[in-house]
Amino acid sequence: MQEMNGTEIAVVGMNCRFPGASNVEAFWSNLVEGTESIVFFSDEELEQAGVKKDVYKRPNYVRAGSIIEDTDQFDATFFGMTPREAEILDPQQRLFLEKGWEALELAGYTPEKYSGRIGVFAGVFSSSYLFHLYSEPGLVDSVGELAIRHGNEKDYLATRMSYKLNLKGPSVSVQTSCSTSLVAVHFAVQSLLGGECDMALAGGVSIVAQQKTGYLHQEGDVLASDGHCRPFDAKASGTIFGNGVGVVVLKRLEDALQEGDTVYAVIKGSAINNDGSDKVSFTAPSVNGQAEVILDAQAMADVLPSTIGMIEAHGTGTPLGDPIEIAALSRVFRMDTEQKGFCAIGSVKSNIGHLGAASGVAGLIKTVLSLHHGVIPPSLHFEQPNPNIDFAQSPFVVNTKARTWEQPEGFPRRAGVSSFGMGGTNAHVVLEESPAVKAAAGVAPAAELLVLSALSEDALEQAADQLQQHLEQHPDLSLADVAFTLQEGRKEFPYRMAFSAGSMAEAAEQLKQRSGKLHARHAAAPKRLGFLFPGQGSQYIGMVRGLYESEPVFREAVDTCCERLQPRLGLDLRTLWWNEQDADAASRLQETSVAQPSLFIVQYAMAKQLEAWGLTPACMLGHSIGEYTAACLAGVFTLEDALELVAERGRLMQSMPPGVMMSVHLPESKTREHLFGSLSVAAVNAPEITVVAGNKEDMERLRDELRQEGIEAYLLHTSHAFHSSMMDPVIEPFTATVSRITLHAPQIPYISNVTGSWIQPEQVMDPGYWGEHVRQSVRFAEGASALMSDPGLLLVEIGPGHVLSGLMSQQGPQTRTPSAVPLIRHPKDRQEDRGFLLQALGRLWCEGVAVKWSDVHPDRIARRIALPTYPFQRKRYWIGQGSLSFLQSGQEVASATAADSSASSYPTDKGEVDSATGVTEPSAPAAAAALDKSPEGVLEEVRGIWEDLFGISPIGLDDDFFTLGGNSMLAIQLMTRIRNAYDIELQLENMFDEPTIRGLARQVIEALPDAKGSPEEEAAELEALLKELEGQSLDDIQRELDKLKEEGVKQS
Repeated sequence: MQEMNGTEIAVVGMNCRFPGASNVEAFWSNLVEGTESIVFFSDEELEQAGVKKDVYKRPNYVRAGSIIEDTDQFDATFFGMTPREAEILDPQQRLFLEKGWEALELAGYTPEKYSGRIGVFAGVFSSSYLFHLYSEPGLVDSVGELAIRHGNEKDYLATRMSYKLNLKGPSVSVQTSCSTSLVAVHFAVQSLLGGECDMALAGGVSIVAQQKTGYLHQEGDVLASDGHCRPFDAKASGTIFGNGVGVVVLKRLEDALQEGDTVYAVIKGSAINNDGSDKVSFTAPSVNGQAEVILDAQAMADVLPSTIGMIEAHGTGTPLGDPIEIAALSRVFRMDTEQKGFCAIGSVKSNIGHLGAASGVAGLIKTVLSLHHGVIPPSLHFEQPNPNIDFAQSPFVVNTKARTWEQPEGFPRRAGVSSFGMGGTNAHVVLEESPAVKAAAGVAPAAELLVLSALSEDALEQAADQLQQHLEQHPDLSLADVAFTLQEGRKEFPYRMAFSAGSMAEAAEQLKQRSGKLHARHAAAPKRLGFLFPGQGSQYIGMVRGLYESEPVFREAVDTCCERLQPRLGLDLRTLWWNEQDADAASRLQETSVAQPSLFIVQYAMAKQLEAWGLTPACMLGHSIGEYTAACLAGVFTLEDALELVAERGRLMQSMPPGVMMSVHLPESKTREHLFGSLSVAAVNAPEITVVAGNKEDMERLRDELRQEGIEAYLLHTSHAFHSSMMDPVIEPFTATVSRITLHAPQIPYISNVTGSWIQPEQVMDPGYWGEHVRQSVRFAEGASALMSDPGLLLVEIGPGHVLSGLMSQQGPQTRTPSAVPLIRHPKDRQEDRGFLLQALGRLWCEGVAVKWSDVHPDRIARRIALPTYPFQRKRYWIGQGSLSFLQSGQEVASATAADSSASSYPTDKGEVDSATGVTEPSAPAAAAALDKSPEGVLEEVRGIWEDLFGISPIGLDDDFFTLGGNSMLAIQLMTRIRNAYDIELQLENMFDEPTIRGLARQVIEALPDAKGSPEEEAAELEALLKELEGQSLDDIQRELDKLKEEGVKQS
């Protein structure tokens, strides 16, 4: 039984990119298999990297490196960056953005759907890419010093993540050398416990611009002589620095368990401190400092050292550092127990090297995975212990083979992680395995809706492929967990795909086959809904049984209506609908007195279910009896009154003599030319489809005549001639029934069947309208035309089958795809009710309808699980060719000294760069005179400046600056370059007034000095001058000429 003290922090997600591993799964596989991910470089690779031959041929040159591939690749579009912005952004910060996003997705979260505050705590290695940028001729002049600094300084790692992901919690960049990322984890823990945030990202990144270089080993240095890190071993000669990025997602354990998170491990306690001066030198480790921080972390965790079964050590493999670390650990453990060899110890640096600012989180992720899987991975290269370490008498044993971590008796599995920074900042974290979570009780629903989205069609296809492979590889996953995570834990992008499935196998197969039921669309803009309610004839035995069983709001509405109508009908409609065994049930359901109230109830209940899901109509259109559903939902009459009306309407119409209805494939005008006797136009369903009603004899004659003329016509399955003269006896008694209830003005617009146009309050509040409604033609085609004229409207059919969806697809040139989305299956559809409804809901979502999934599944019990992350569409963003001259000595530059320079300005080939503004000030305005100042010349010059700053070519003359990704800093650079180019005054406000190339060029032209006037204008000016000089002395005139001459020089 695990004891909780309320300060536990859950690790709910994580991701990494370490040498030899692009993600957590690959990293764990390498750890368990004992893989070393250090690589050794050839002569060709070193020469390509810019290392001189006389350097790499030295006997002490070590050709080893710990690298990650494709650090020049990035998905700038995903993070809303222009190509130029991405190019000057430090690759460390690019990868940290990607891994932060992926870590959140793996935890099952997206910021836009999380109501709490998310903090960021992270650190980064010095930017070697900054030197690379400085070495590129003209780059500083082009983009500005400040923009380069913003993209490469350590200060902006955390805040850039917060900005790009819209995270509102604390955002803190941490720098404590090697212990940076574990210190970041500690700060995240404290922030969560203090209530400053509800979720936190913590981690670090360390990547050099040119990875494929070795190093010069010097005796006594911290770097290994052979390129292998051998923690605690007698042959250990040092470490090897590497590249990588790691991020963990943390939450308070109580919250994580309550919100259905996957908890990989629990942080019981953490602590940080500094050695102070209690050591031999600034860079040396301290036994006392390390022991104290470990003791503090264990005290906060409230655990005894004897209960800890694994230590992930700092373990750099240096002859001095390893013995000090073991001495500090032993001192702490011996305060509690004299046991020997009970605690496994190791260091991930033996696998991937020392990742600098990311080393602490690398050890943490390894330990979390060990606790999660119940396996302790091997620590590599250990054969004989360092002679200054007495493991035989210590609590520790170096674990050299992967082994099962046996469950201790009386307490859970526990571990400690250490990370010590050069300079003395130490960090230690105590972890515990996650508490057991009882499986949720209850029956899983018959079907689930799986949704995917992306920023492009290619990315969407890749996302589907990734999910398919994942489901095939993990068939034991809960389908409900998968659906829940995809719905609630992913950002919704424009390109969308959705499908329903009843099992994991079915879901994987649908993804593999990309079947017709898998709807993929580009949701260009959010859509409003238009509800369509079909008329009589769409009902069938067995309809909506599955929805009644699965959807509580639908069930409650059906129960309410059926119970209210049962005394009047002498029948519980539910027993009729689902009586598949009675051969007479189908014919009874076709009776008008039963069919009309049945349809109203199903339509009303489905509309109420949609309302509970937050899906409400912007407008409505019903067909015949369907208009009553629309009117009831619009508030024209109450539910009780509506039930009374549909029941009475059905009874009265049922009492009329039998009749026949026929669909004719002719326009209304042509159809009317064929009518005679009892025949009437009952409905105009489409421009080329007209329904005729009348008695049997007249209808048979009409059908024969139409057949002779080659006109298609077919009889409908109805018992009466609705909306014809045969309904005339119904009008008066039904009008009297309507007059006894209170009618209200509609609160939701809908279209009248009688007029084919939008209903007016005076119509619906007149009982006579409803009487005439029984008799008049249903002008559905006109109503459909009115709805389809609104491009922002998506139509859904709310009723059994697809009758109206079919009619909407036959409305001529206005027909759209989809014409309408049916929500209730046709009797011939093989899919079960809930699956069909979810499929339809997915189609609405694909079309841009906003769906709040928590409303769709208010009582669902499901967990957030790790699923494939967004498939970034990476491209190369790199300034220059990648060979860095400062690496030719074979040594990495220790720090970004240029970025930290205290100089107030930086010389360039075009002037001085002000360090405060990052703007290049021109050394002389002479260049302005050489520019083509014609309108065409100005337009091309302004376009060239835009394309250079954005890194995009070509840019359209009317493309919006801000739509392209521009911001205020870029606007300042743009305006400065234009002012410098033309030596004119142009304010920043001008940019915001007309943020296009054409608009800005127009303003430049207007700001240029005026050209010479016409001869007539010059003659007039001379005449005015002569008059002004008339009567003046020669001396006065000379003074005026001198003045004009001076002004002319200034203007030139």
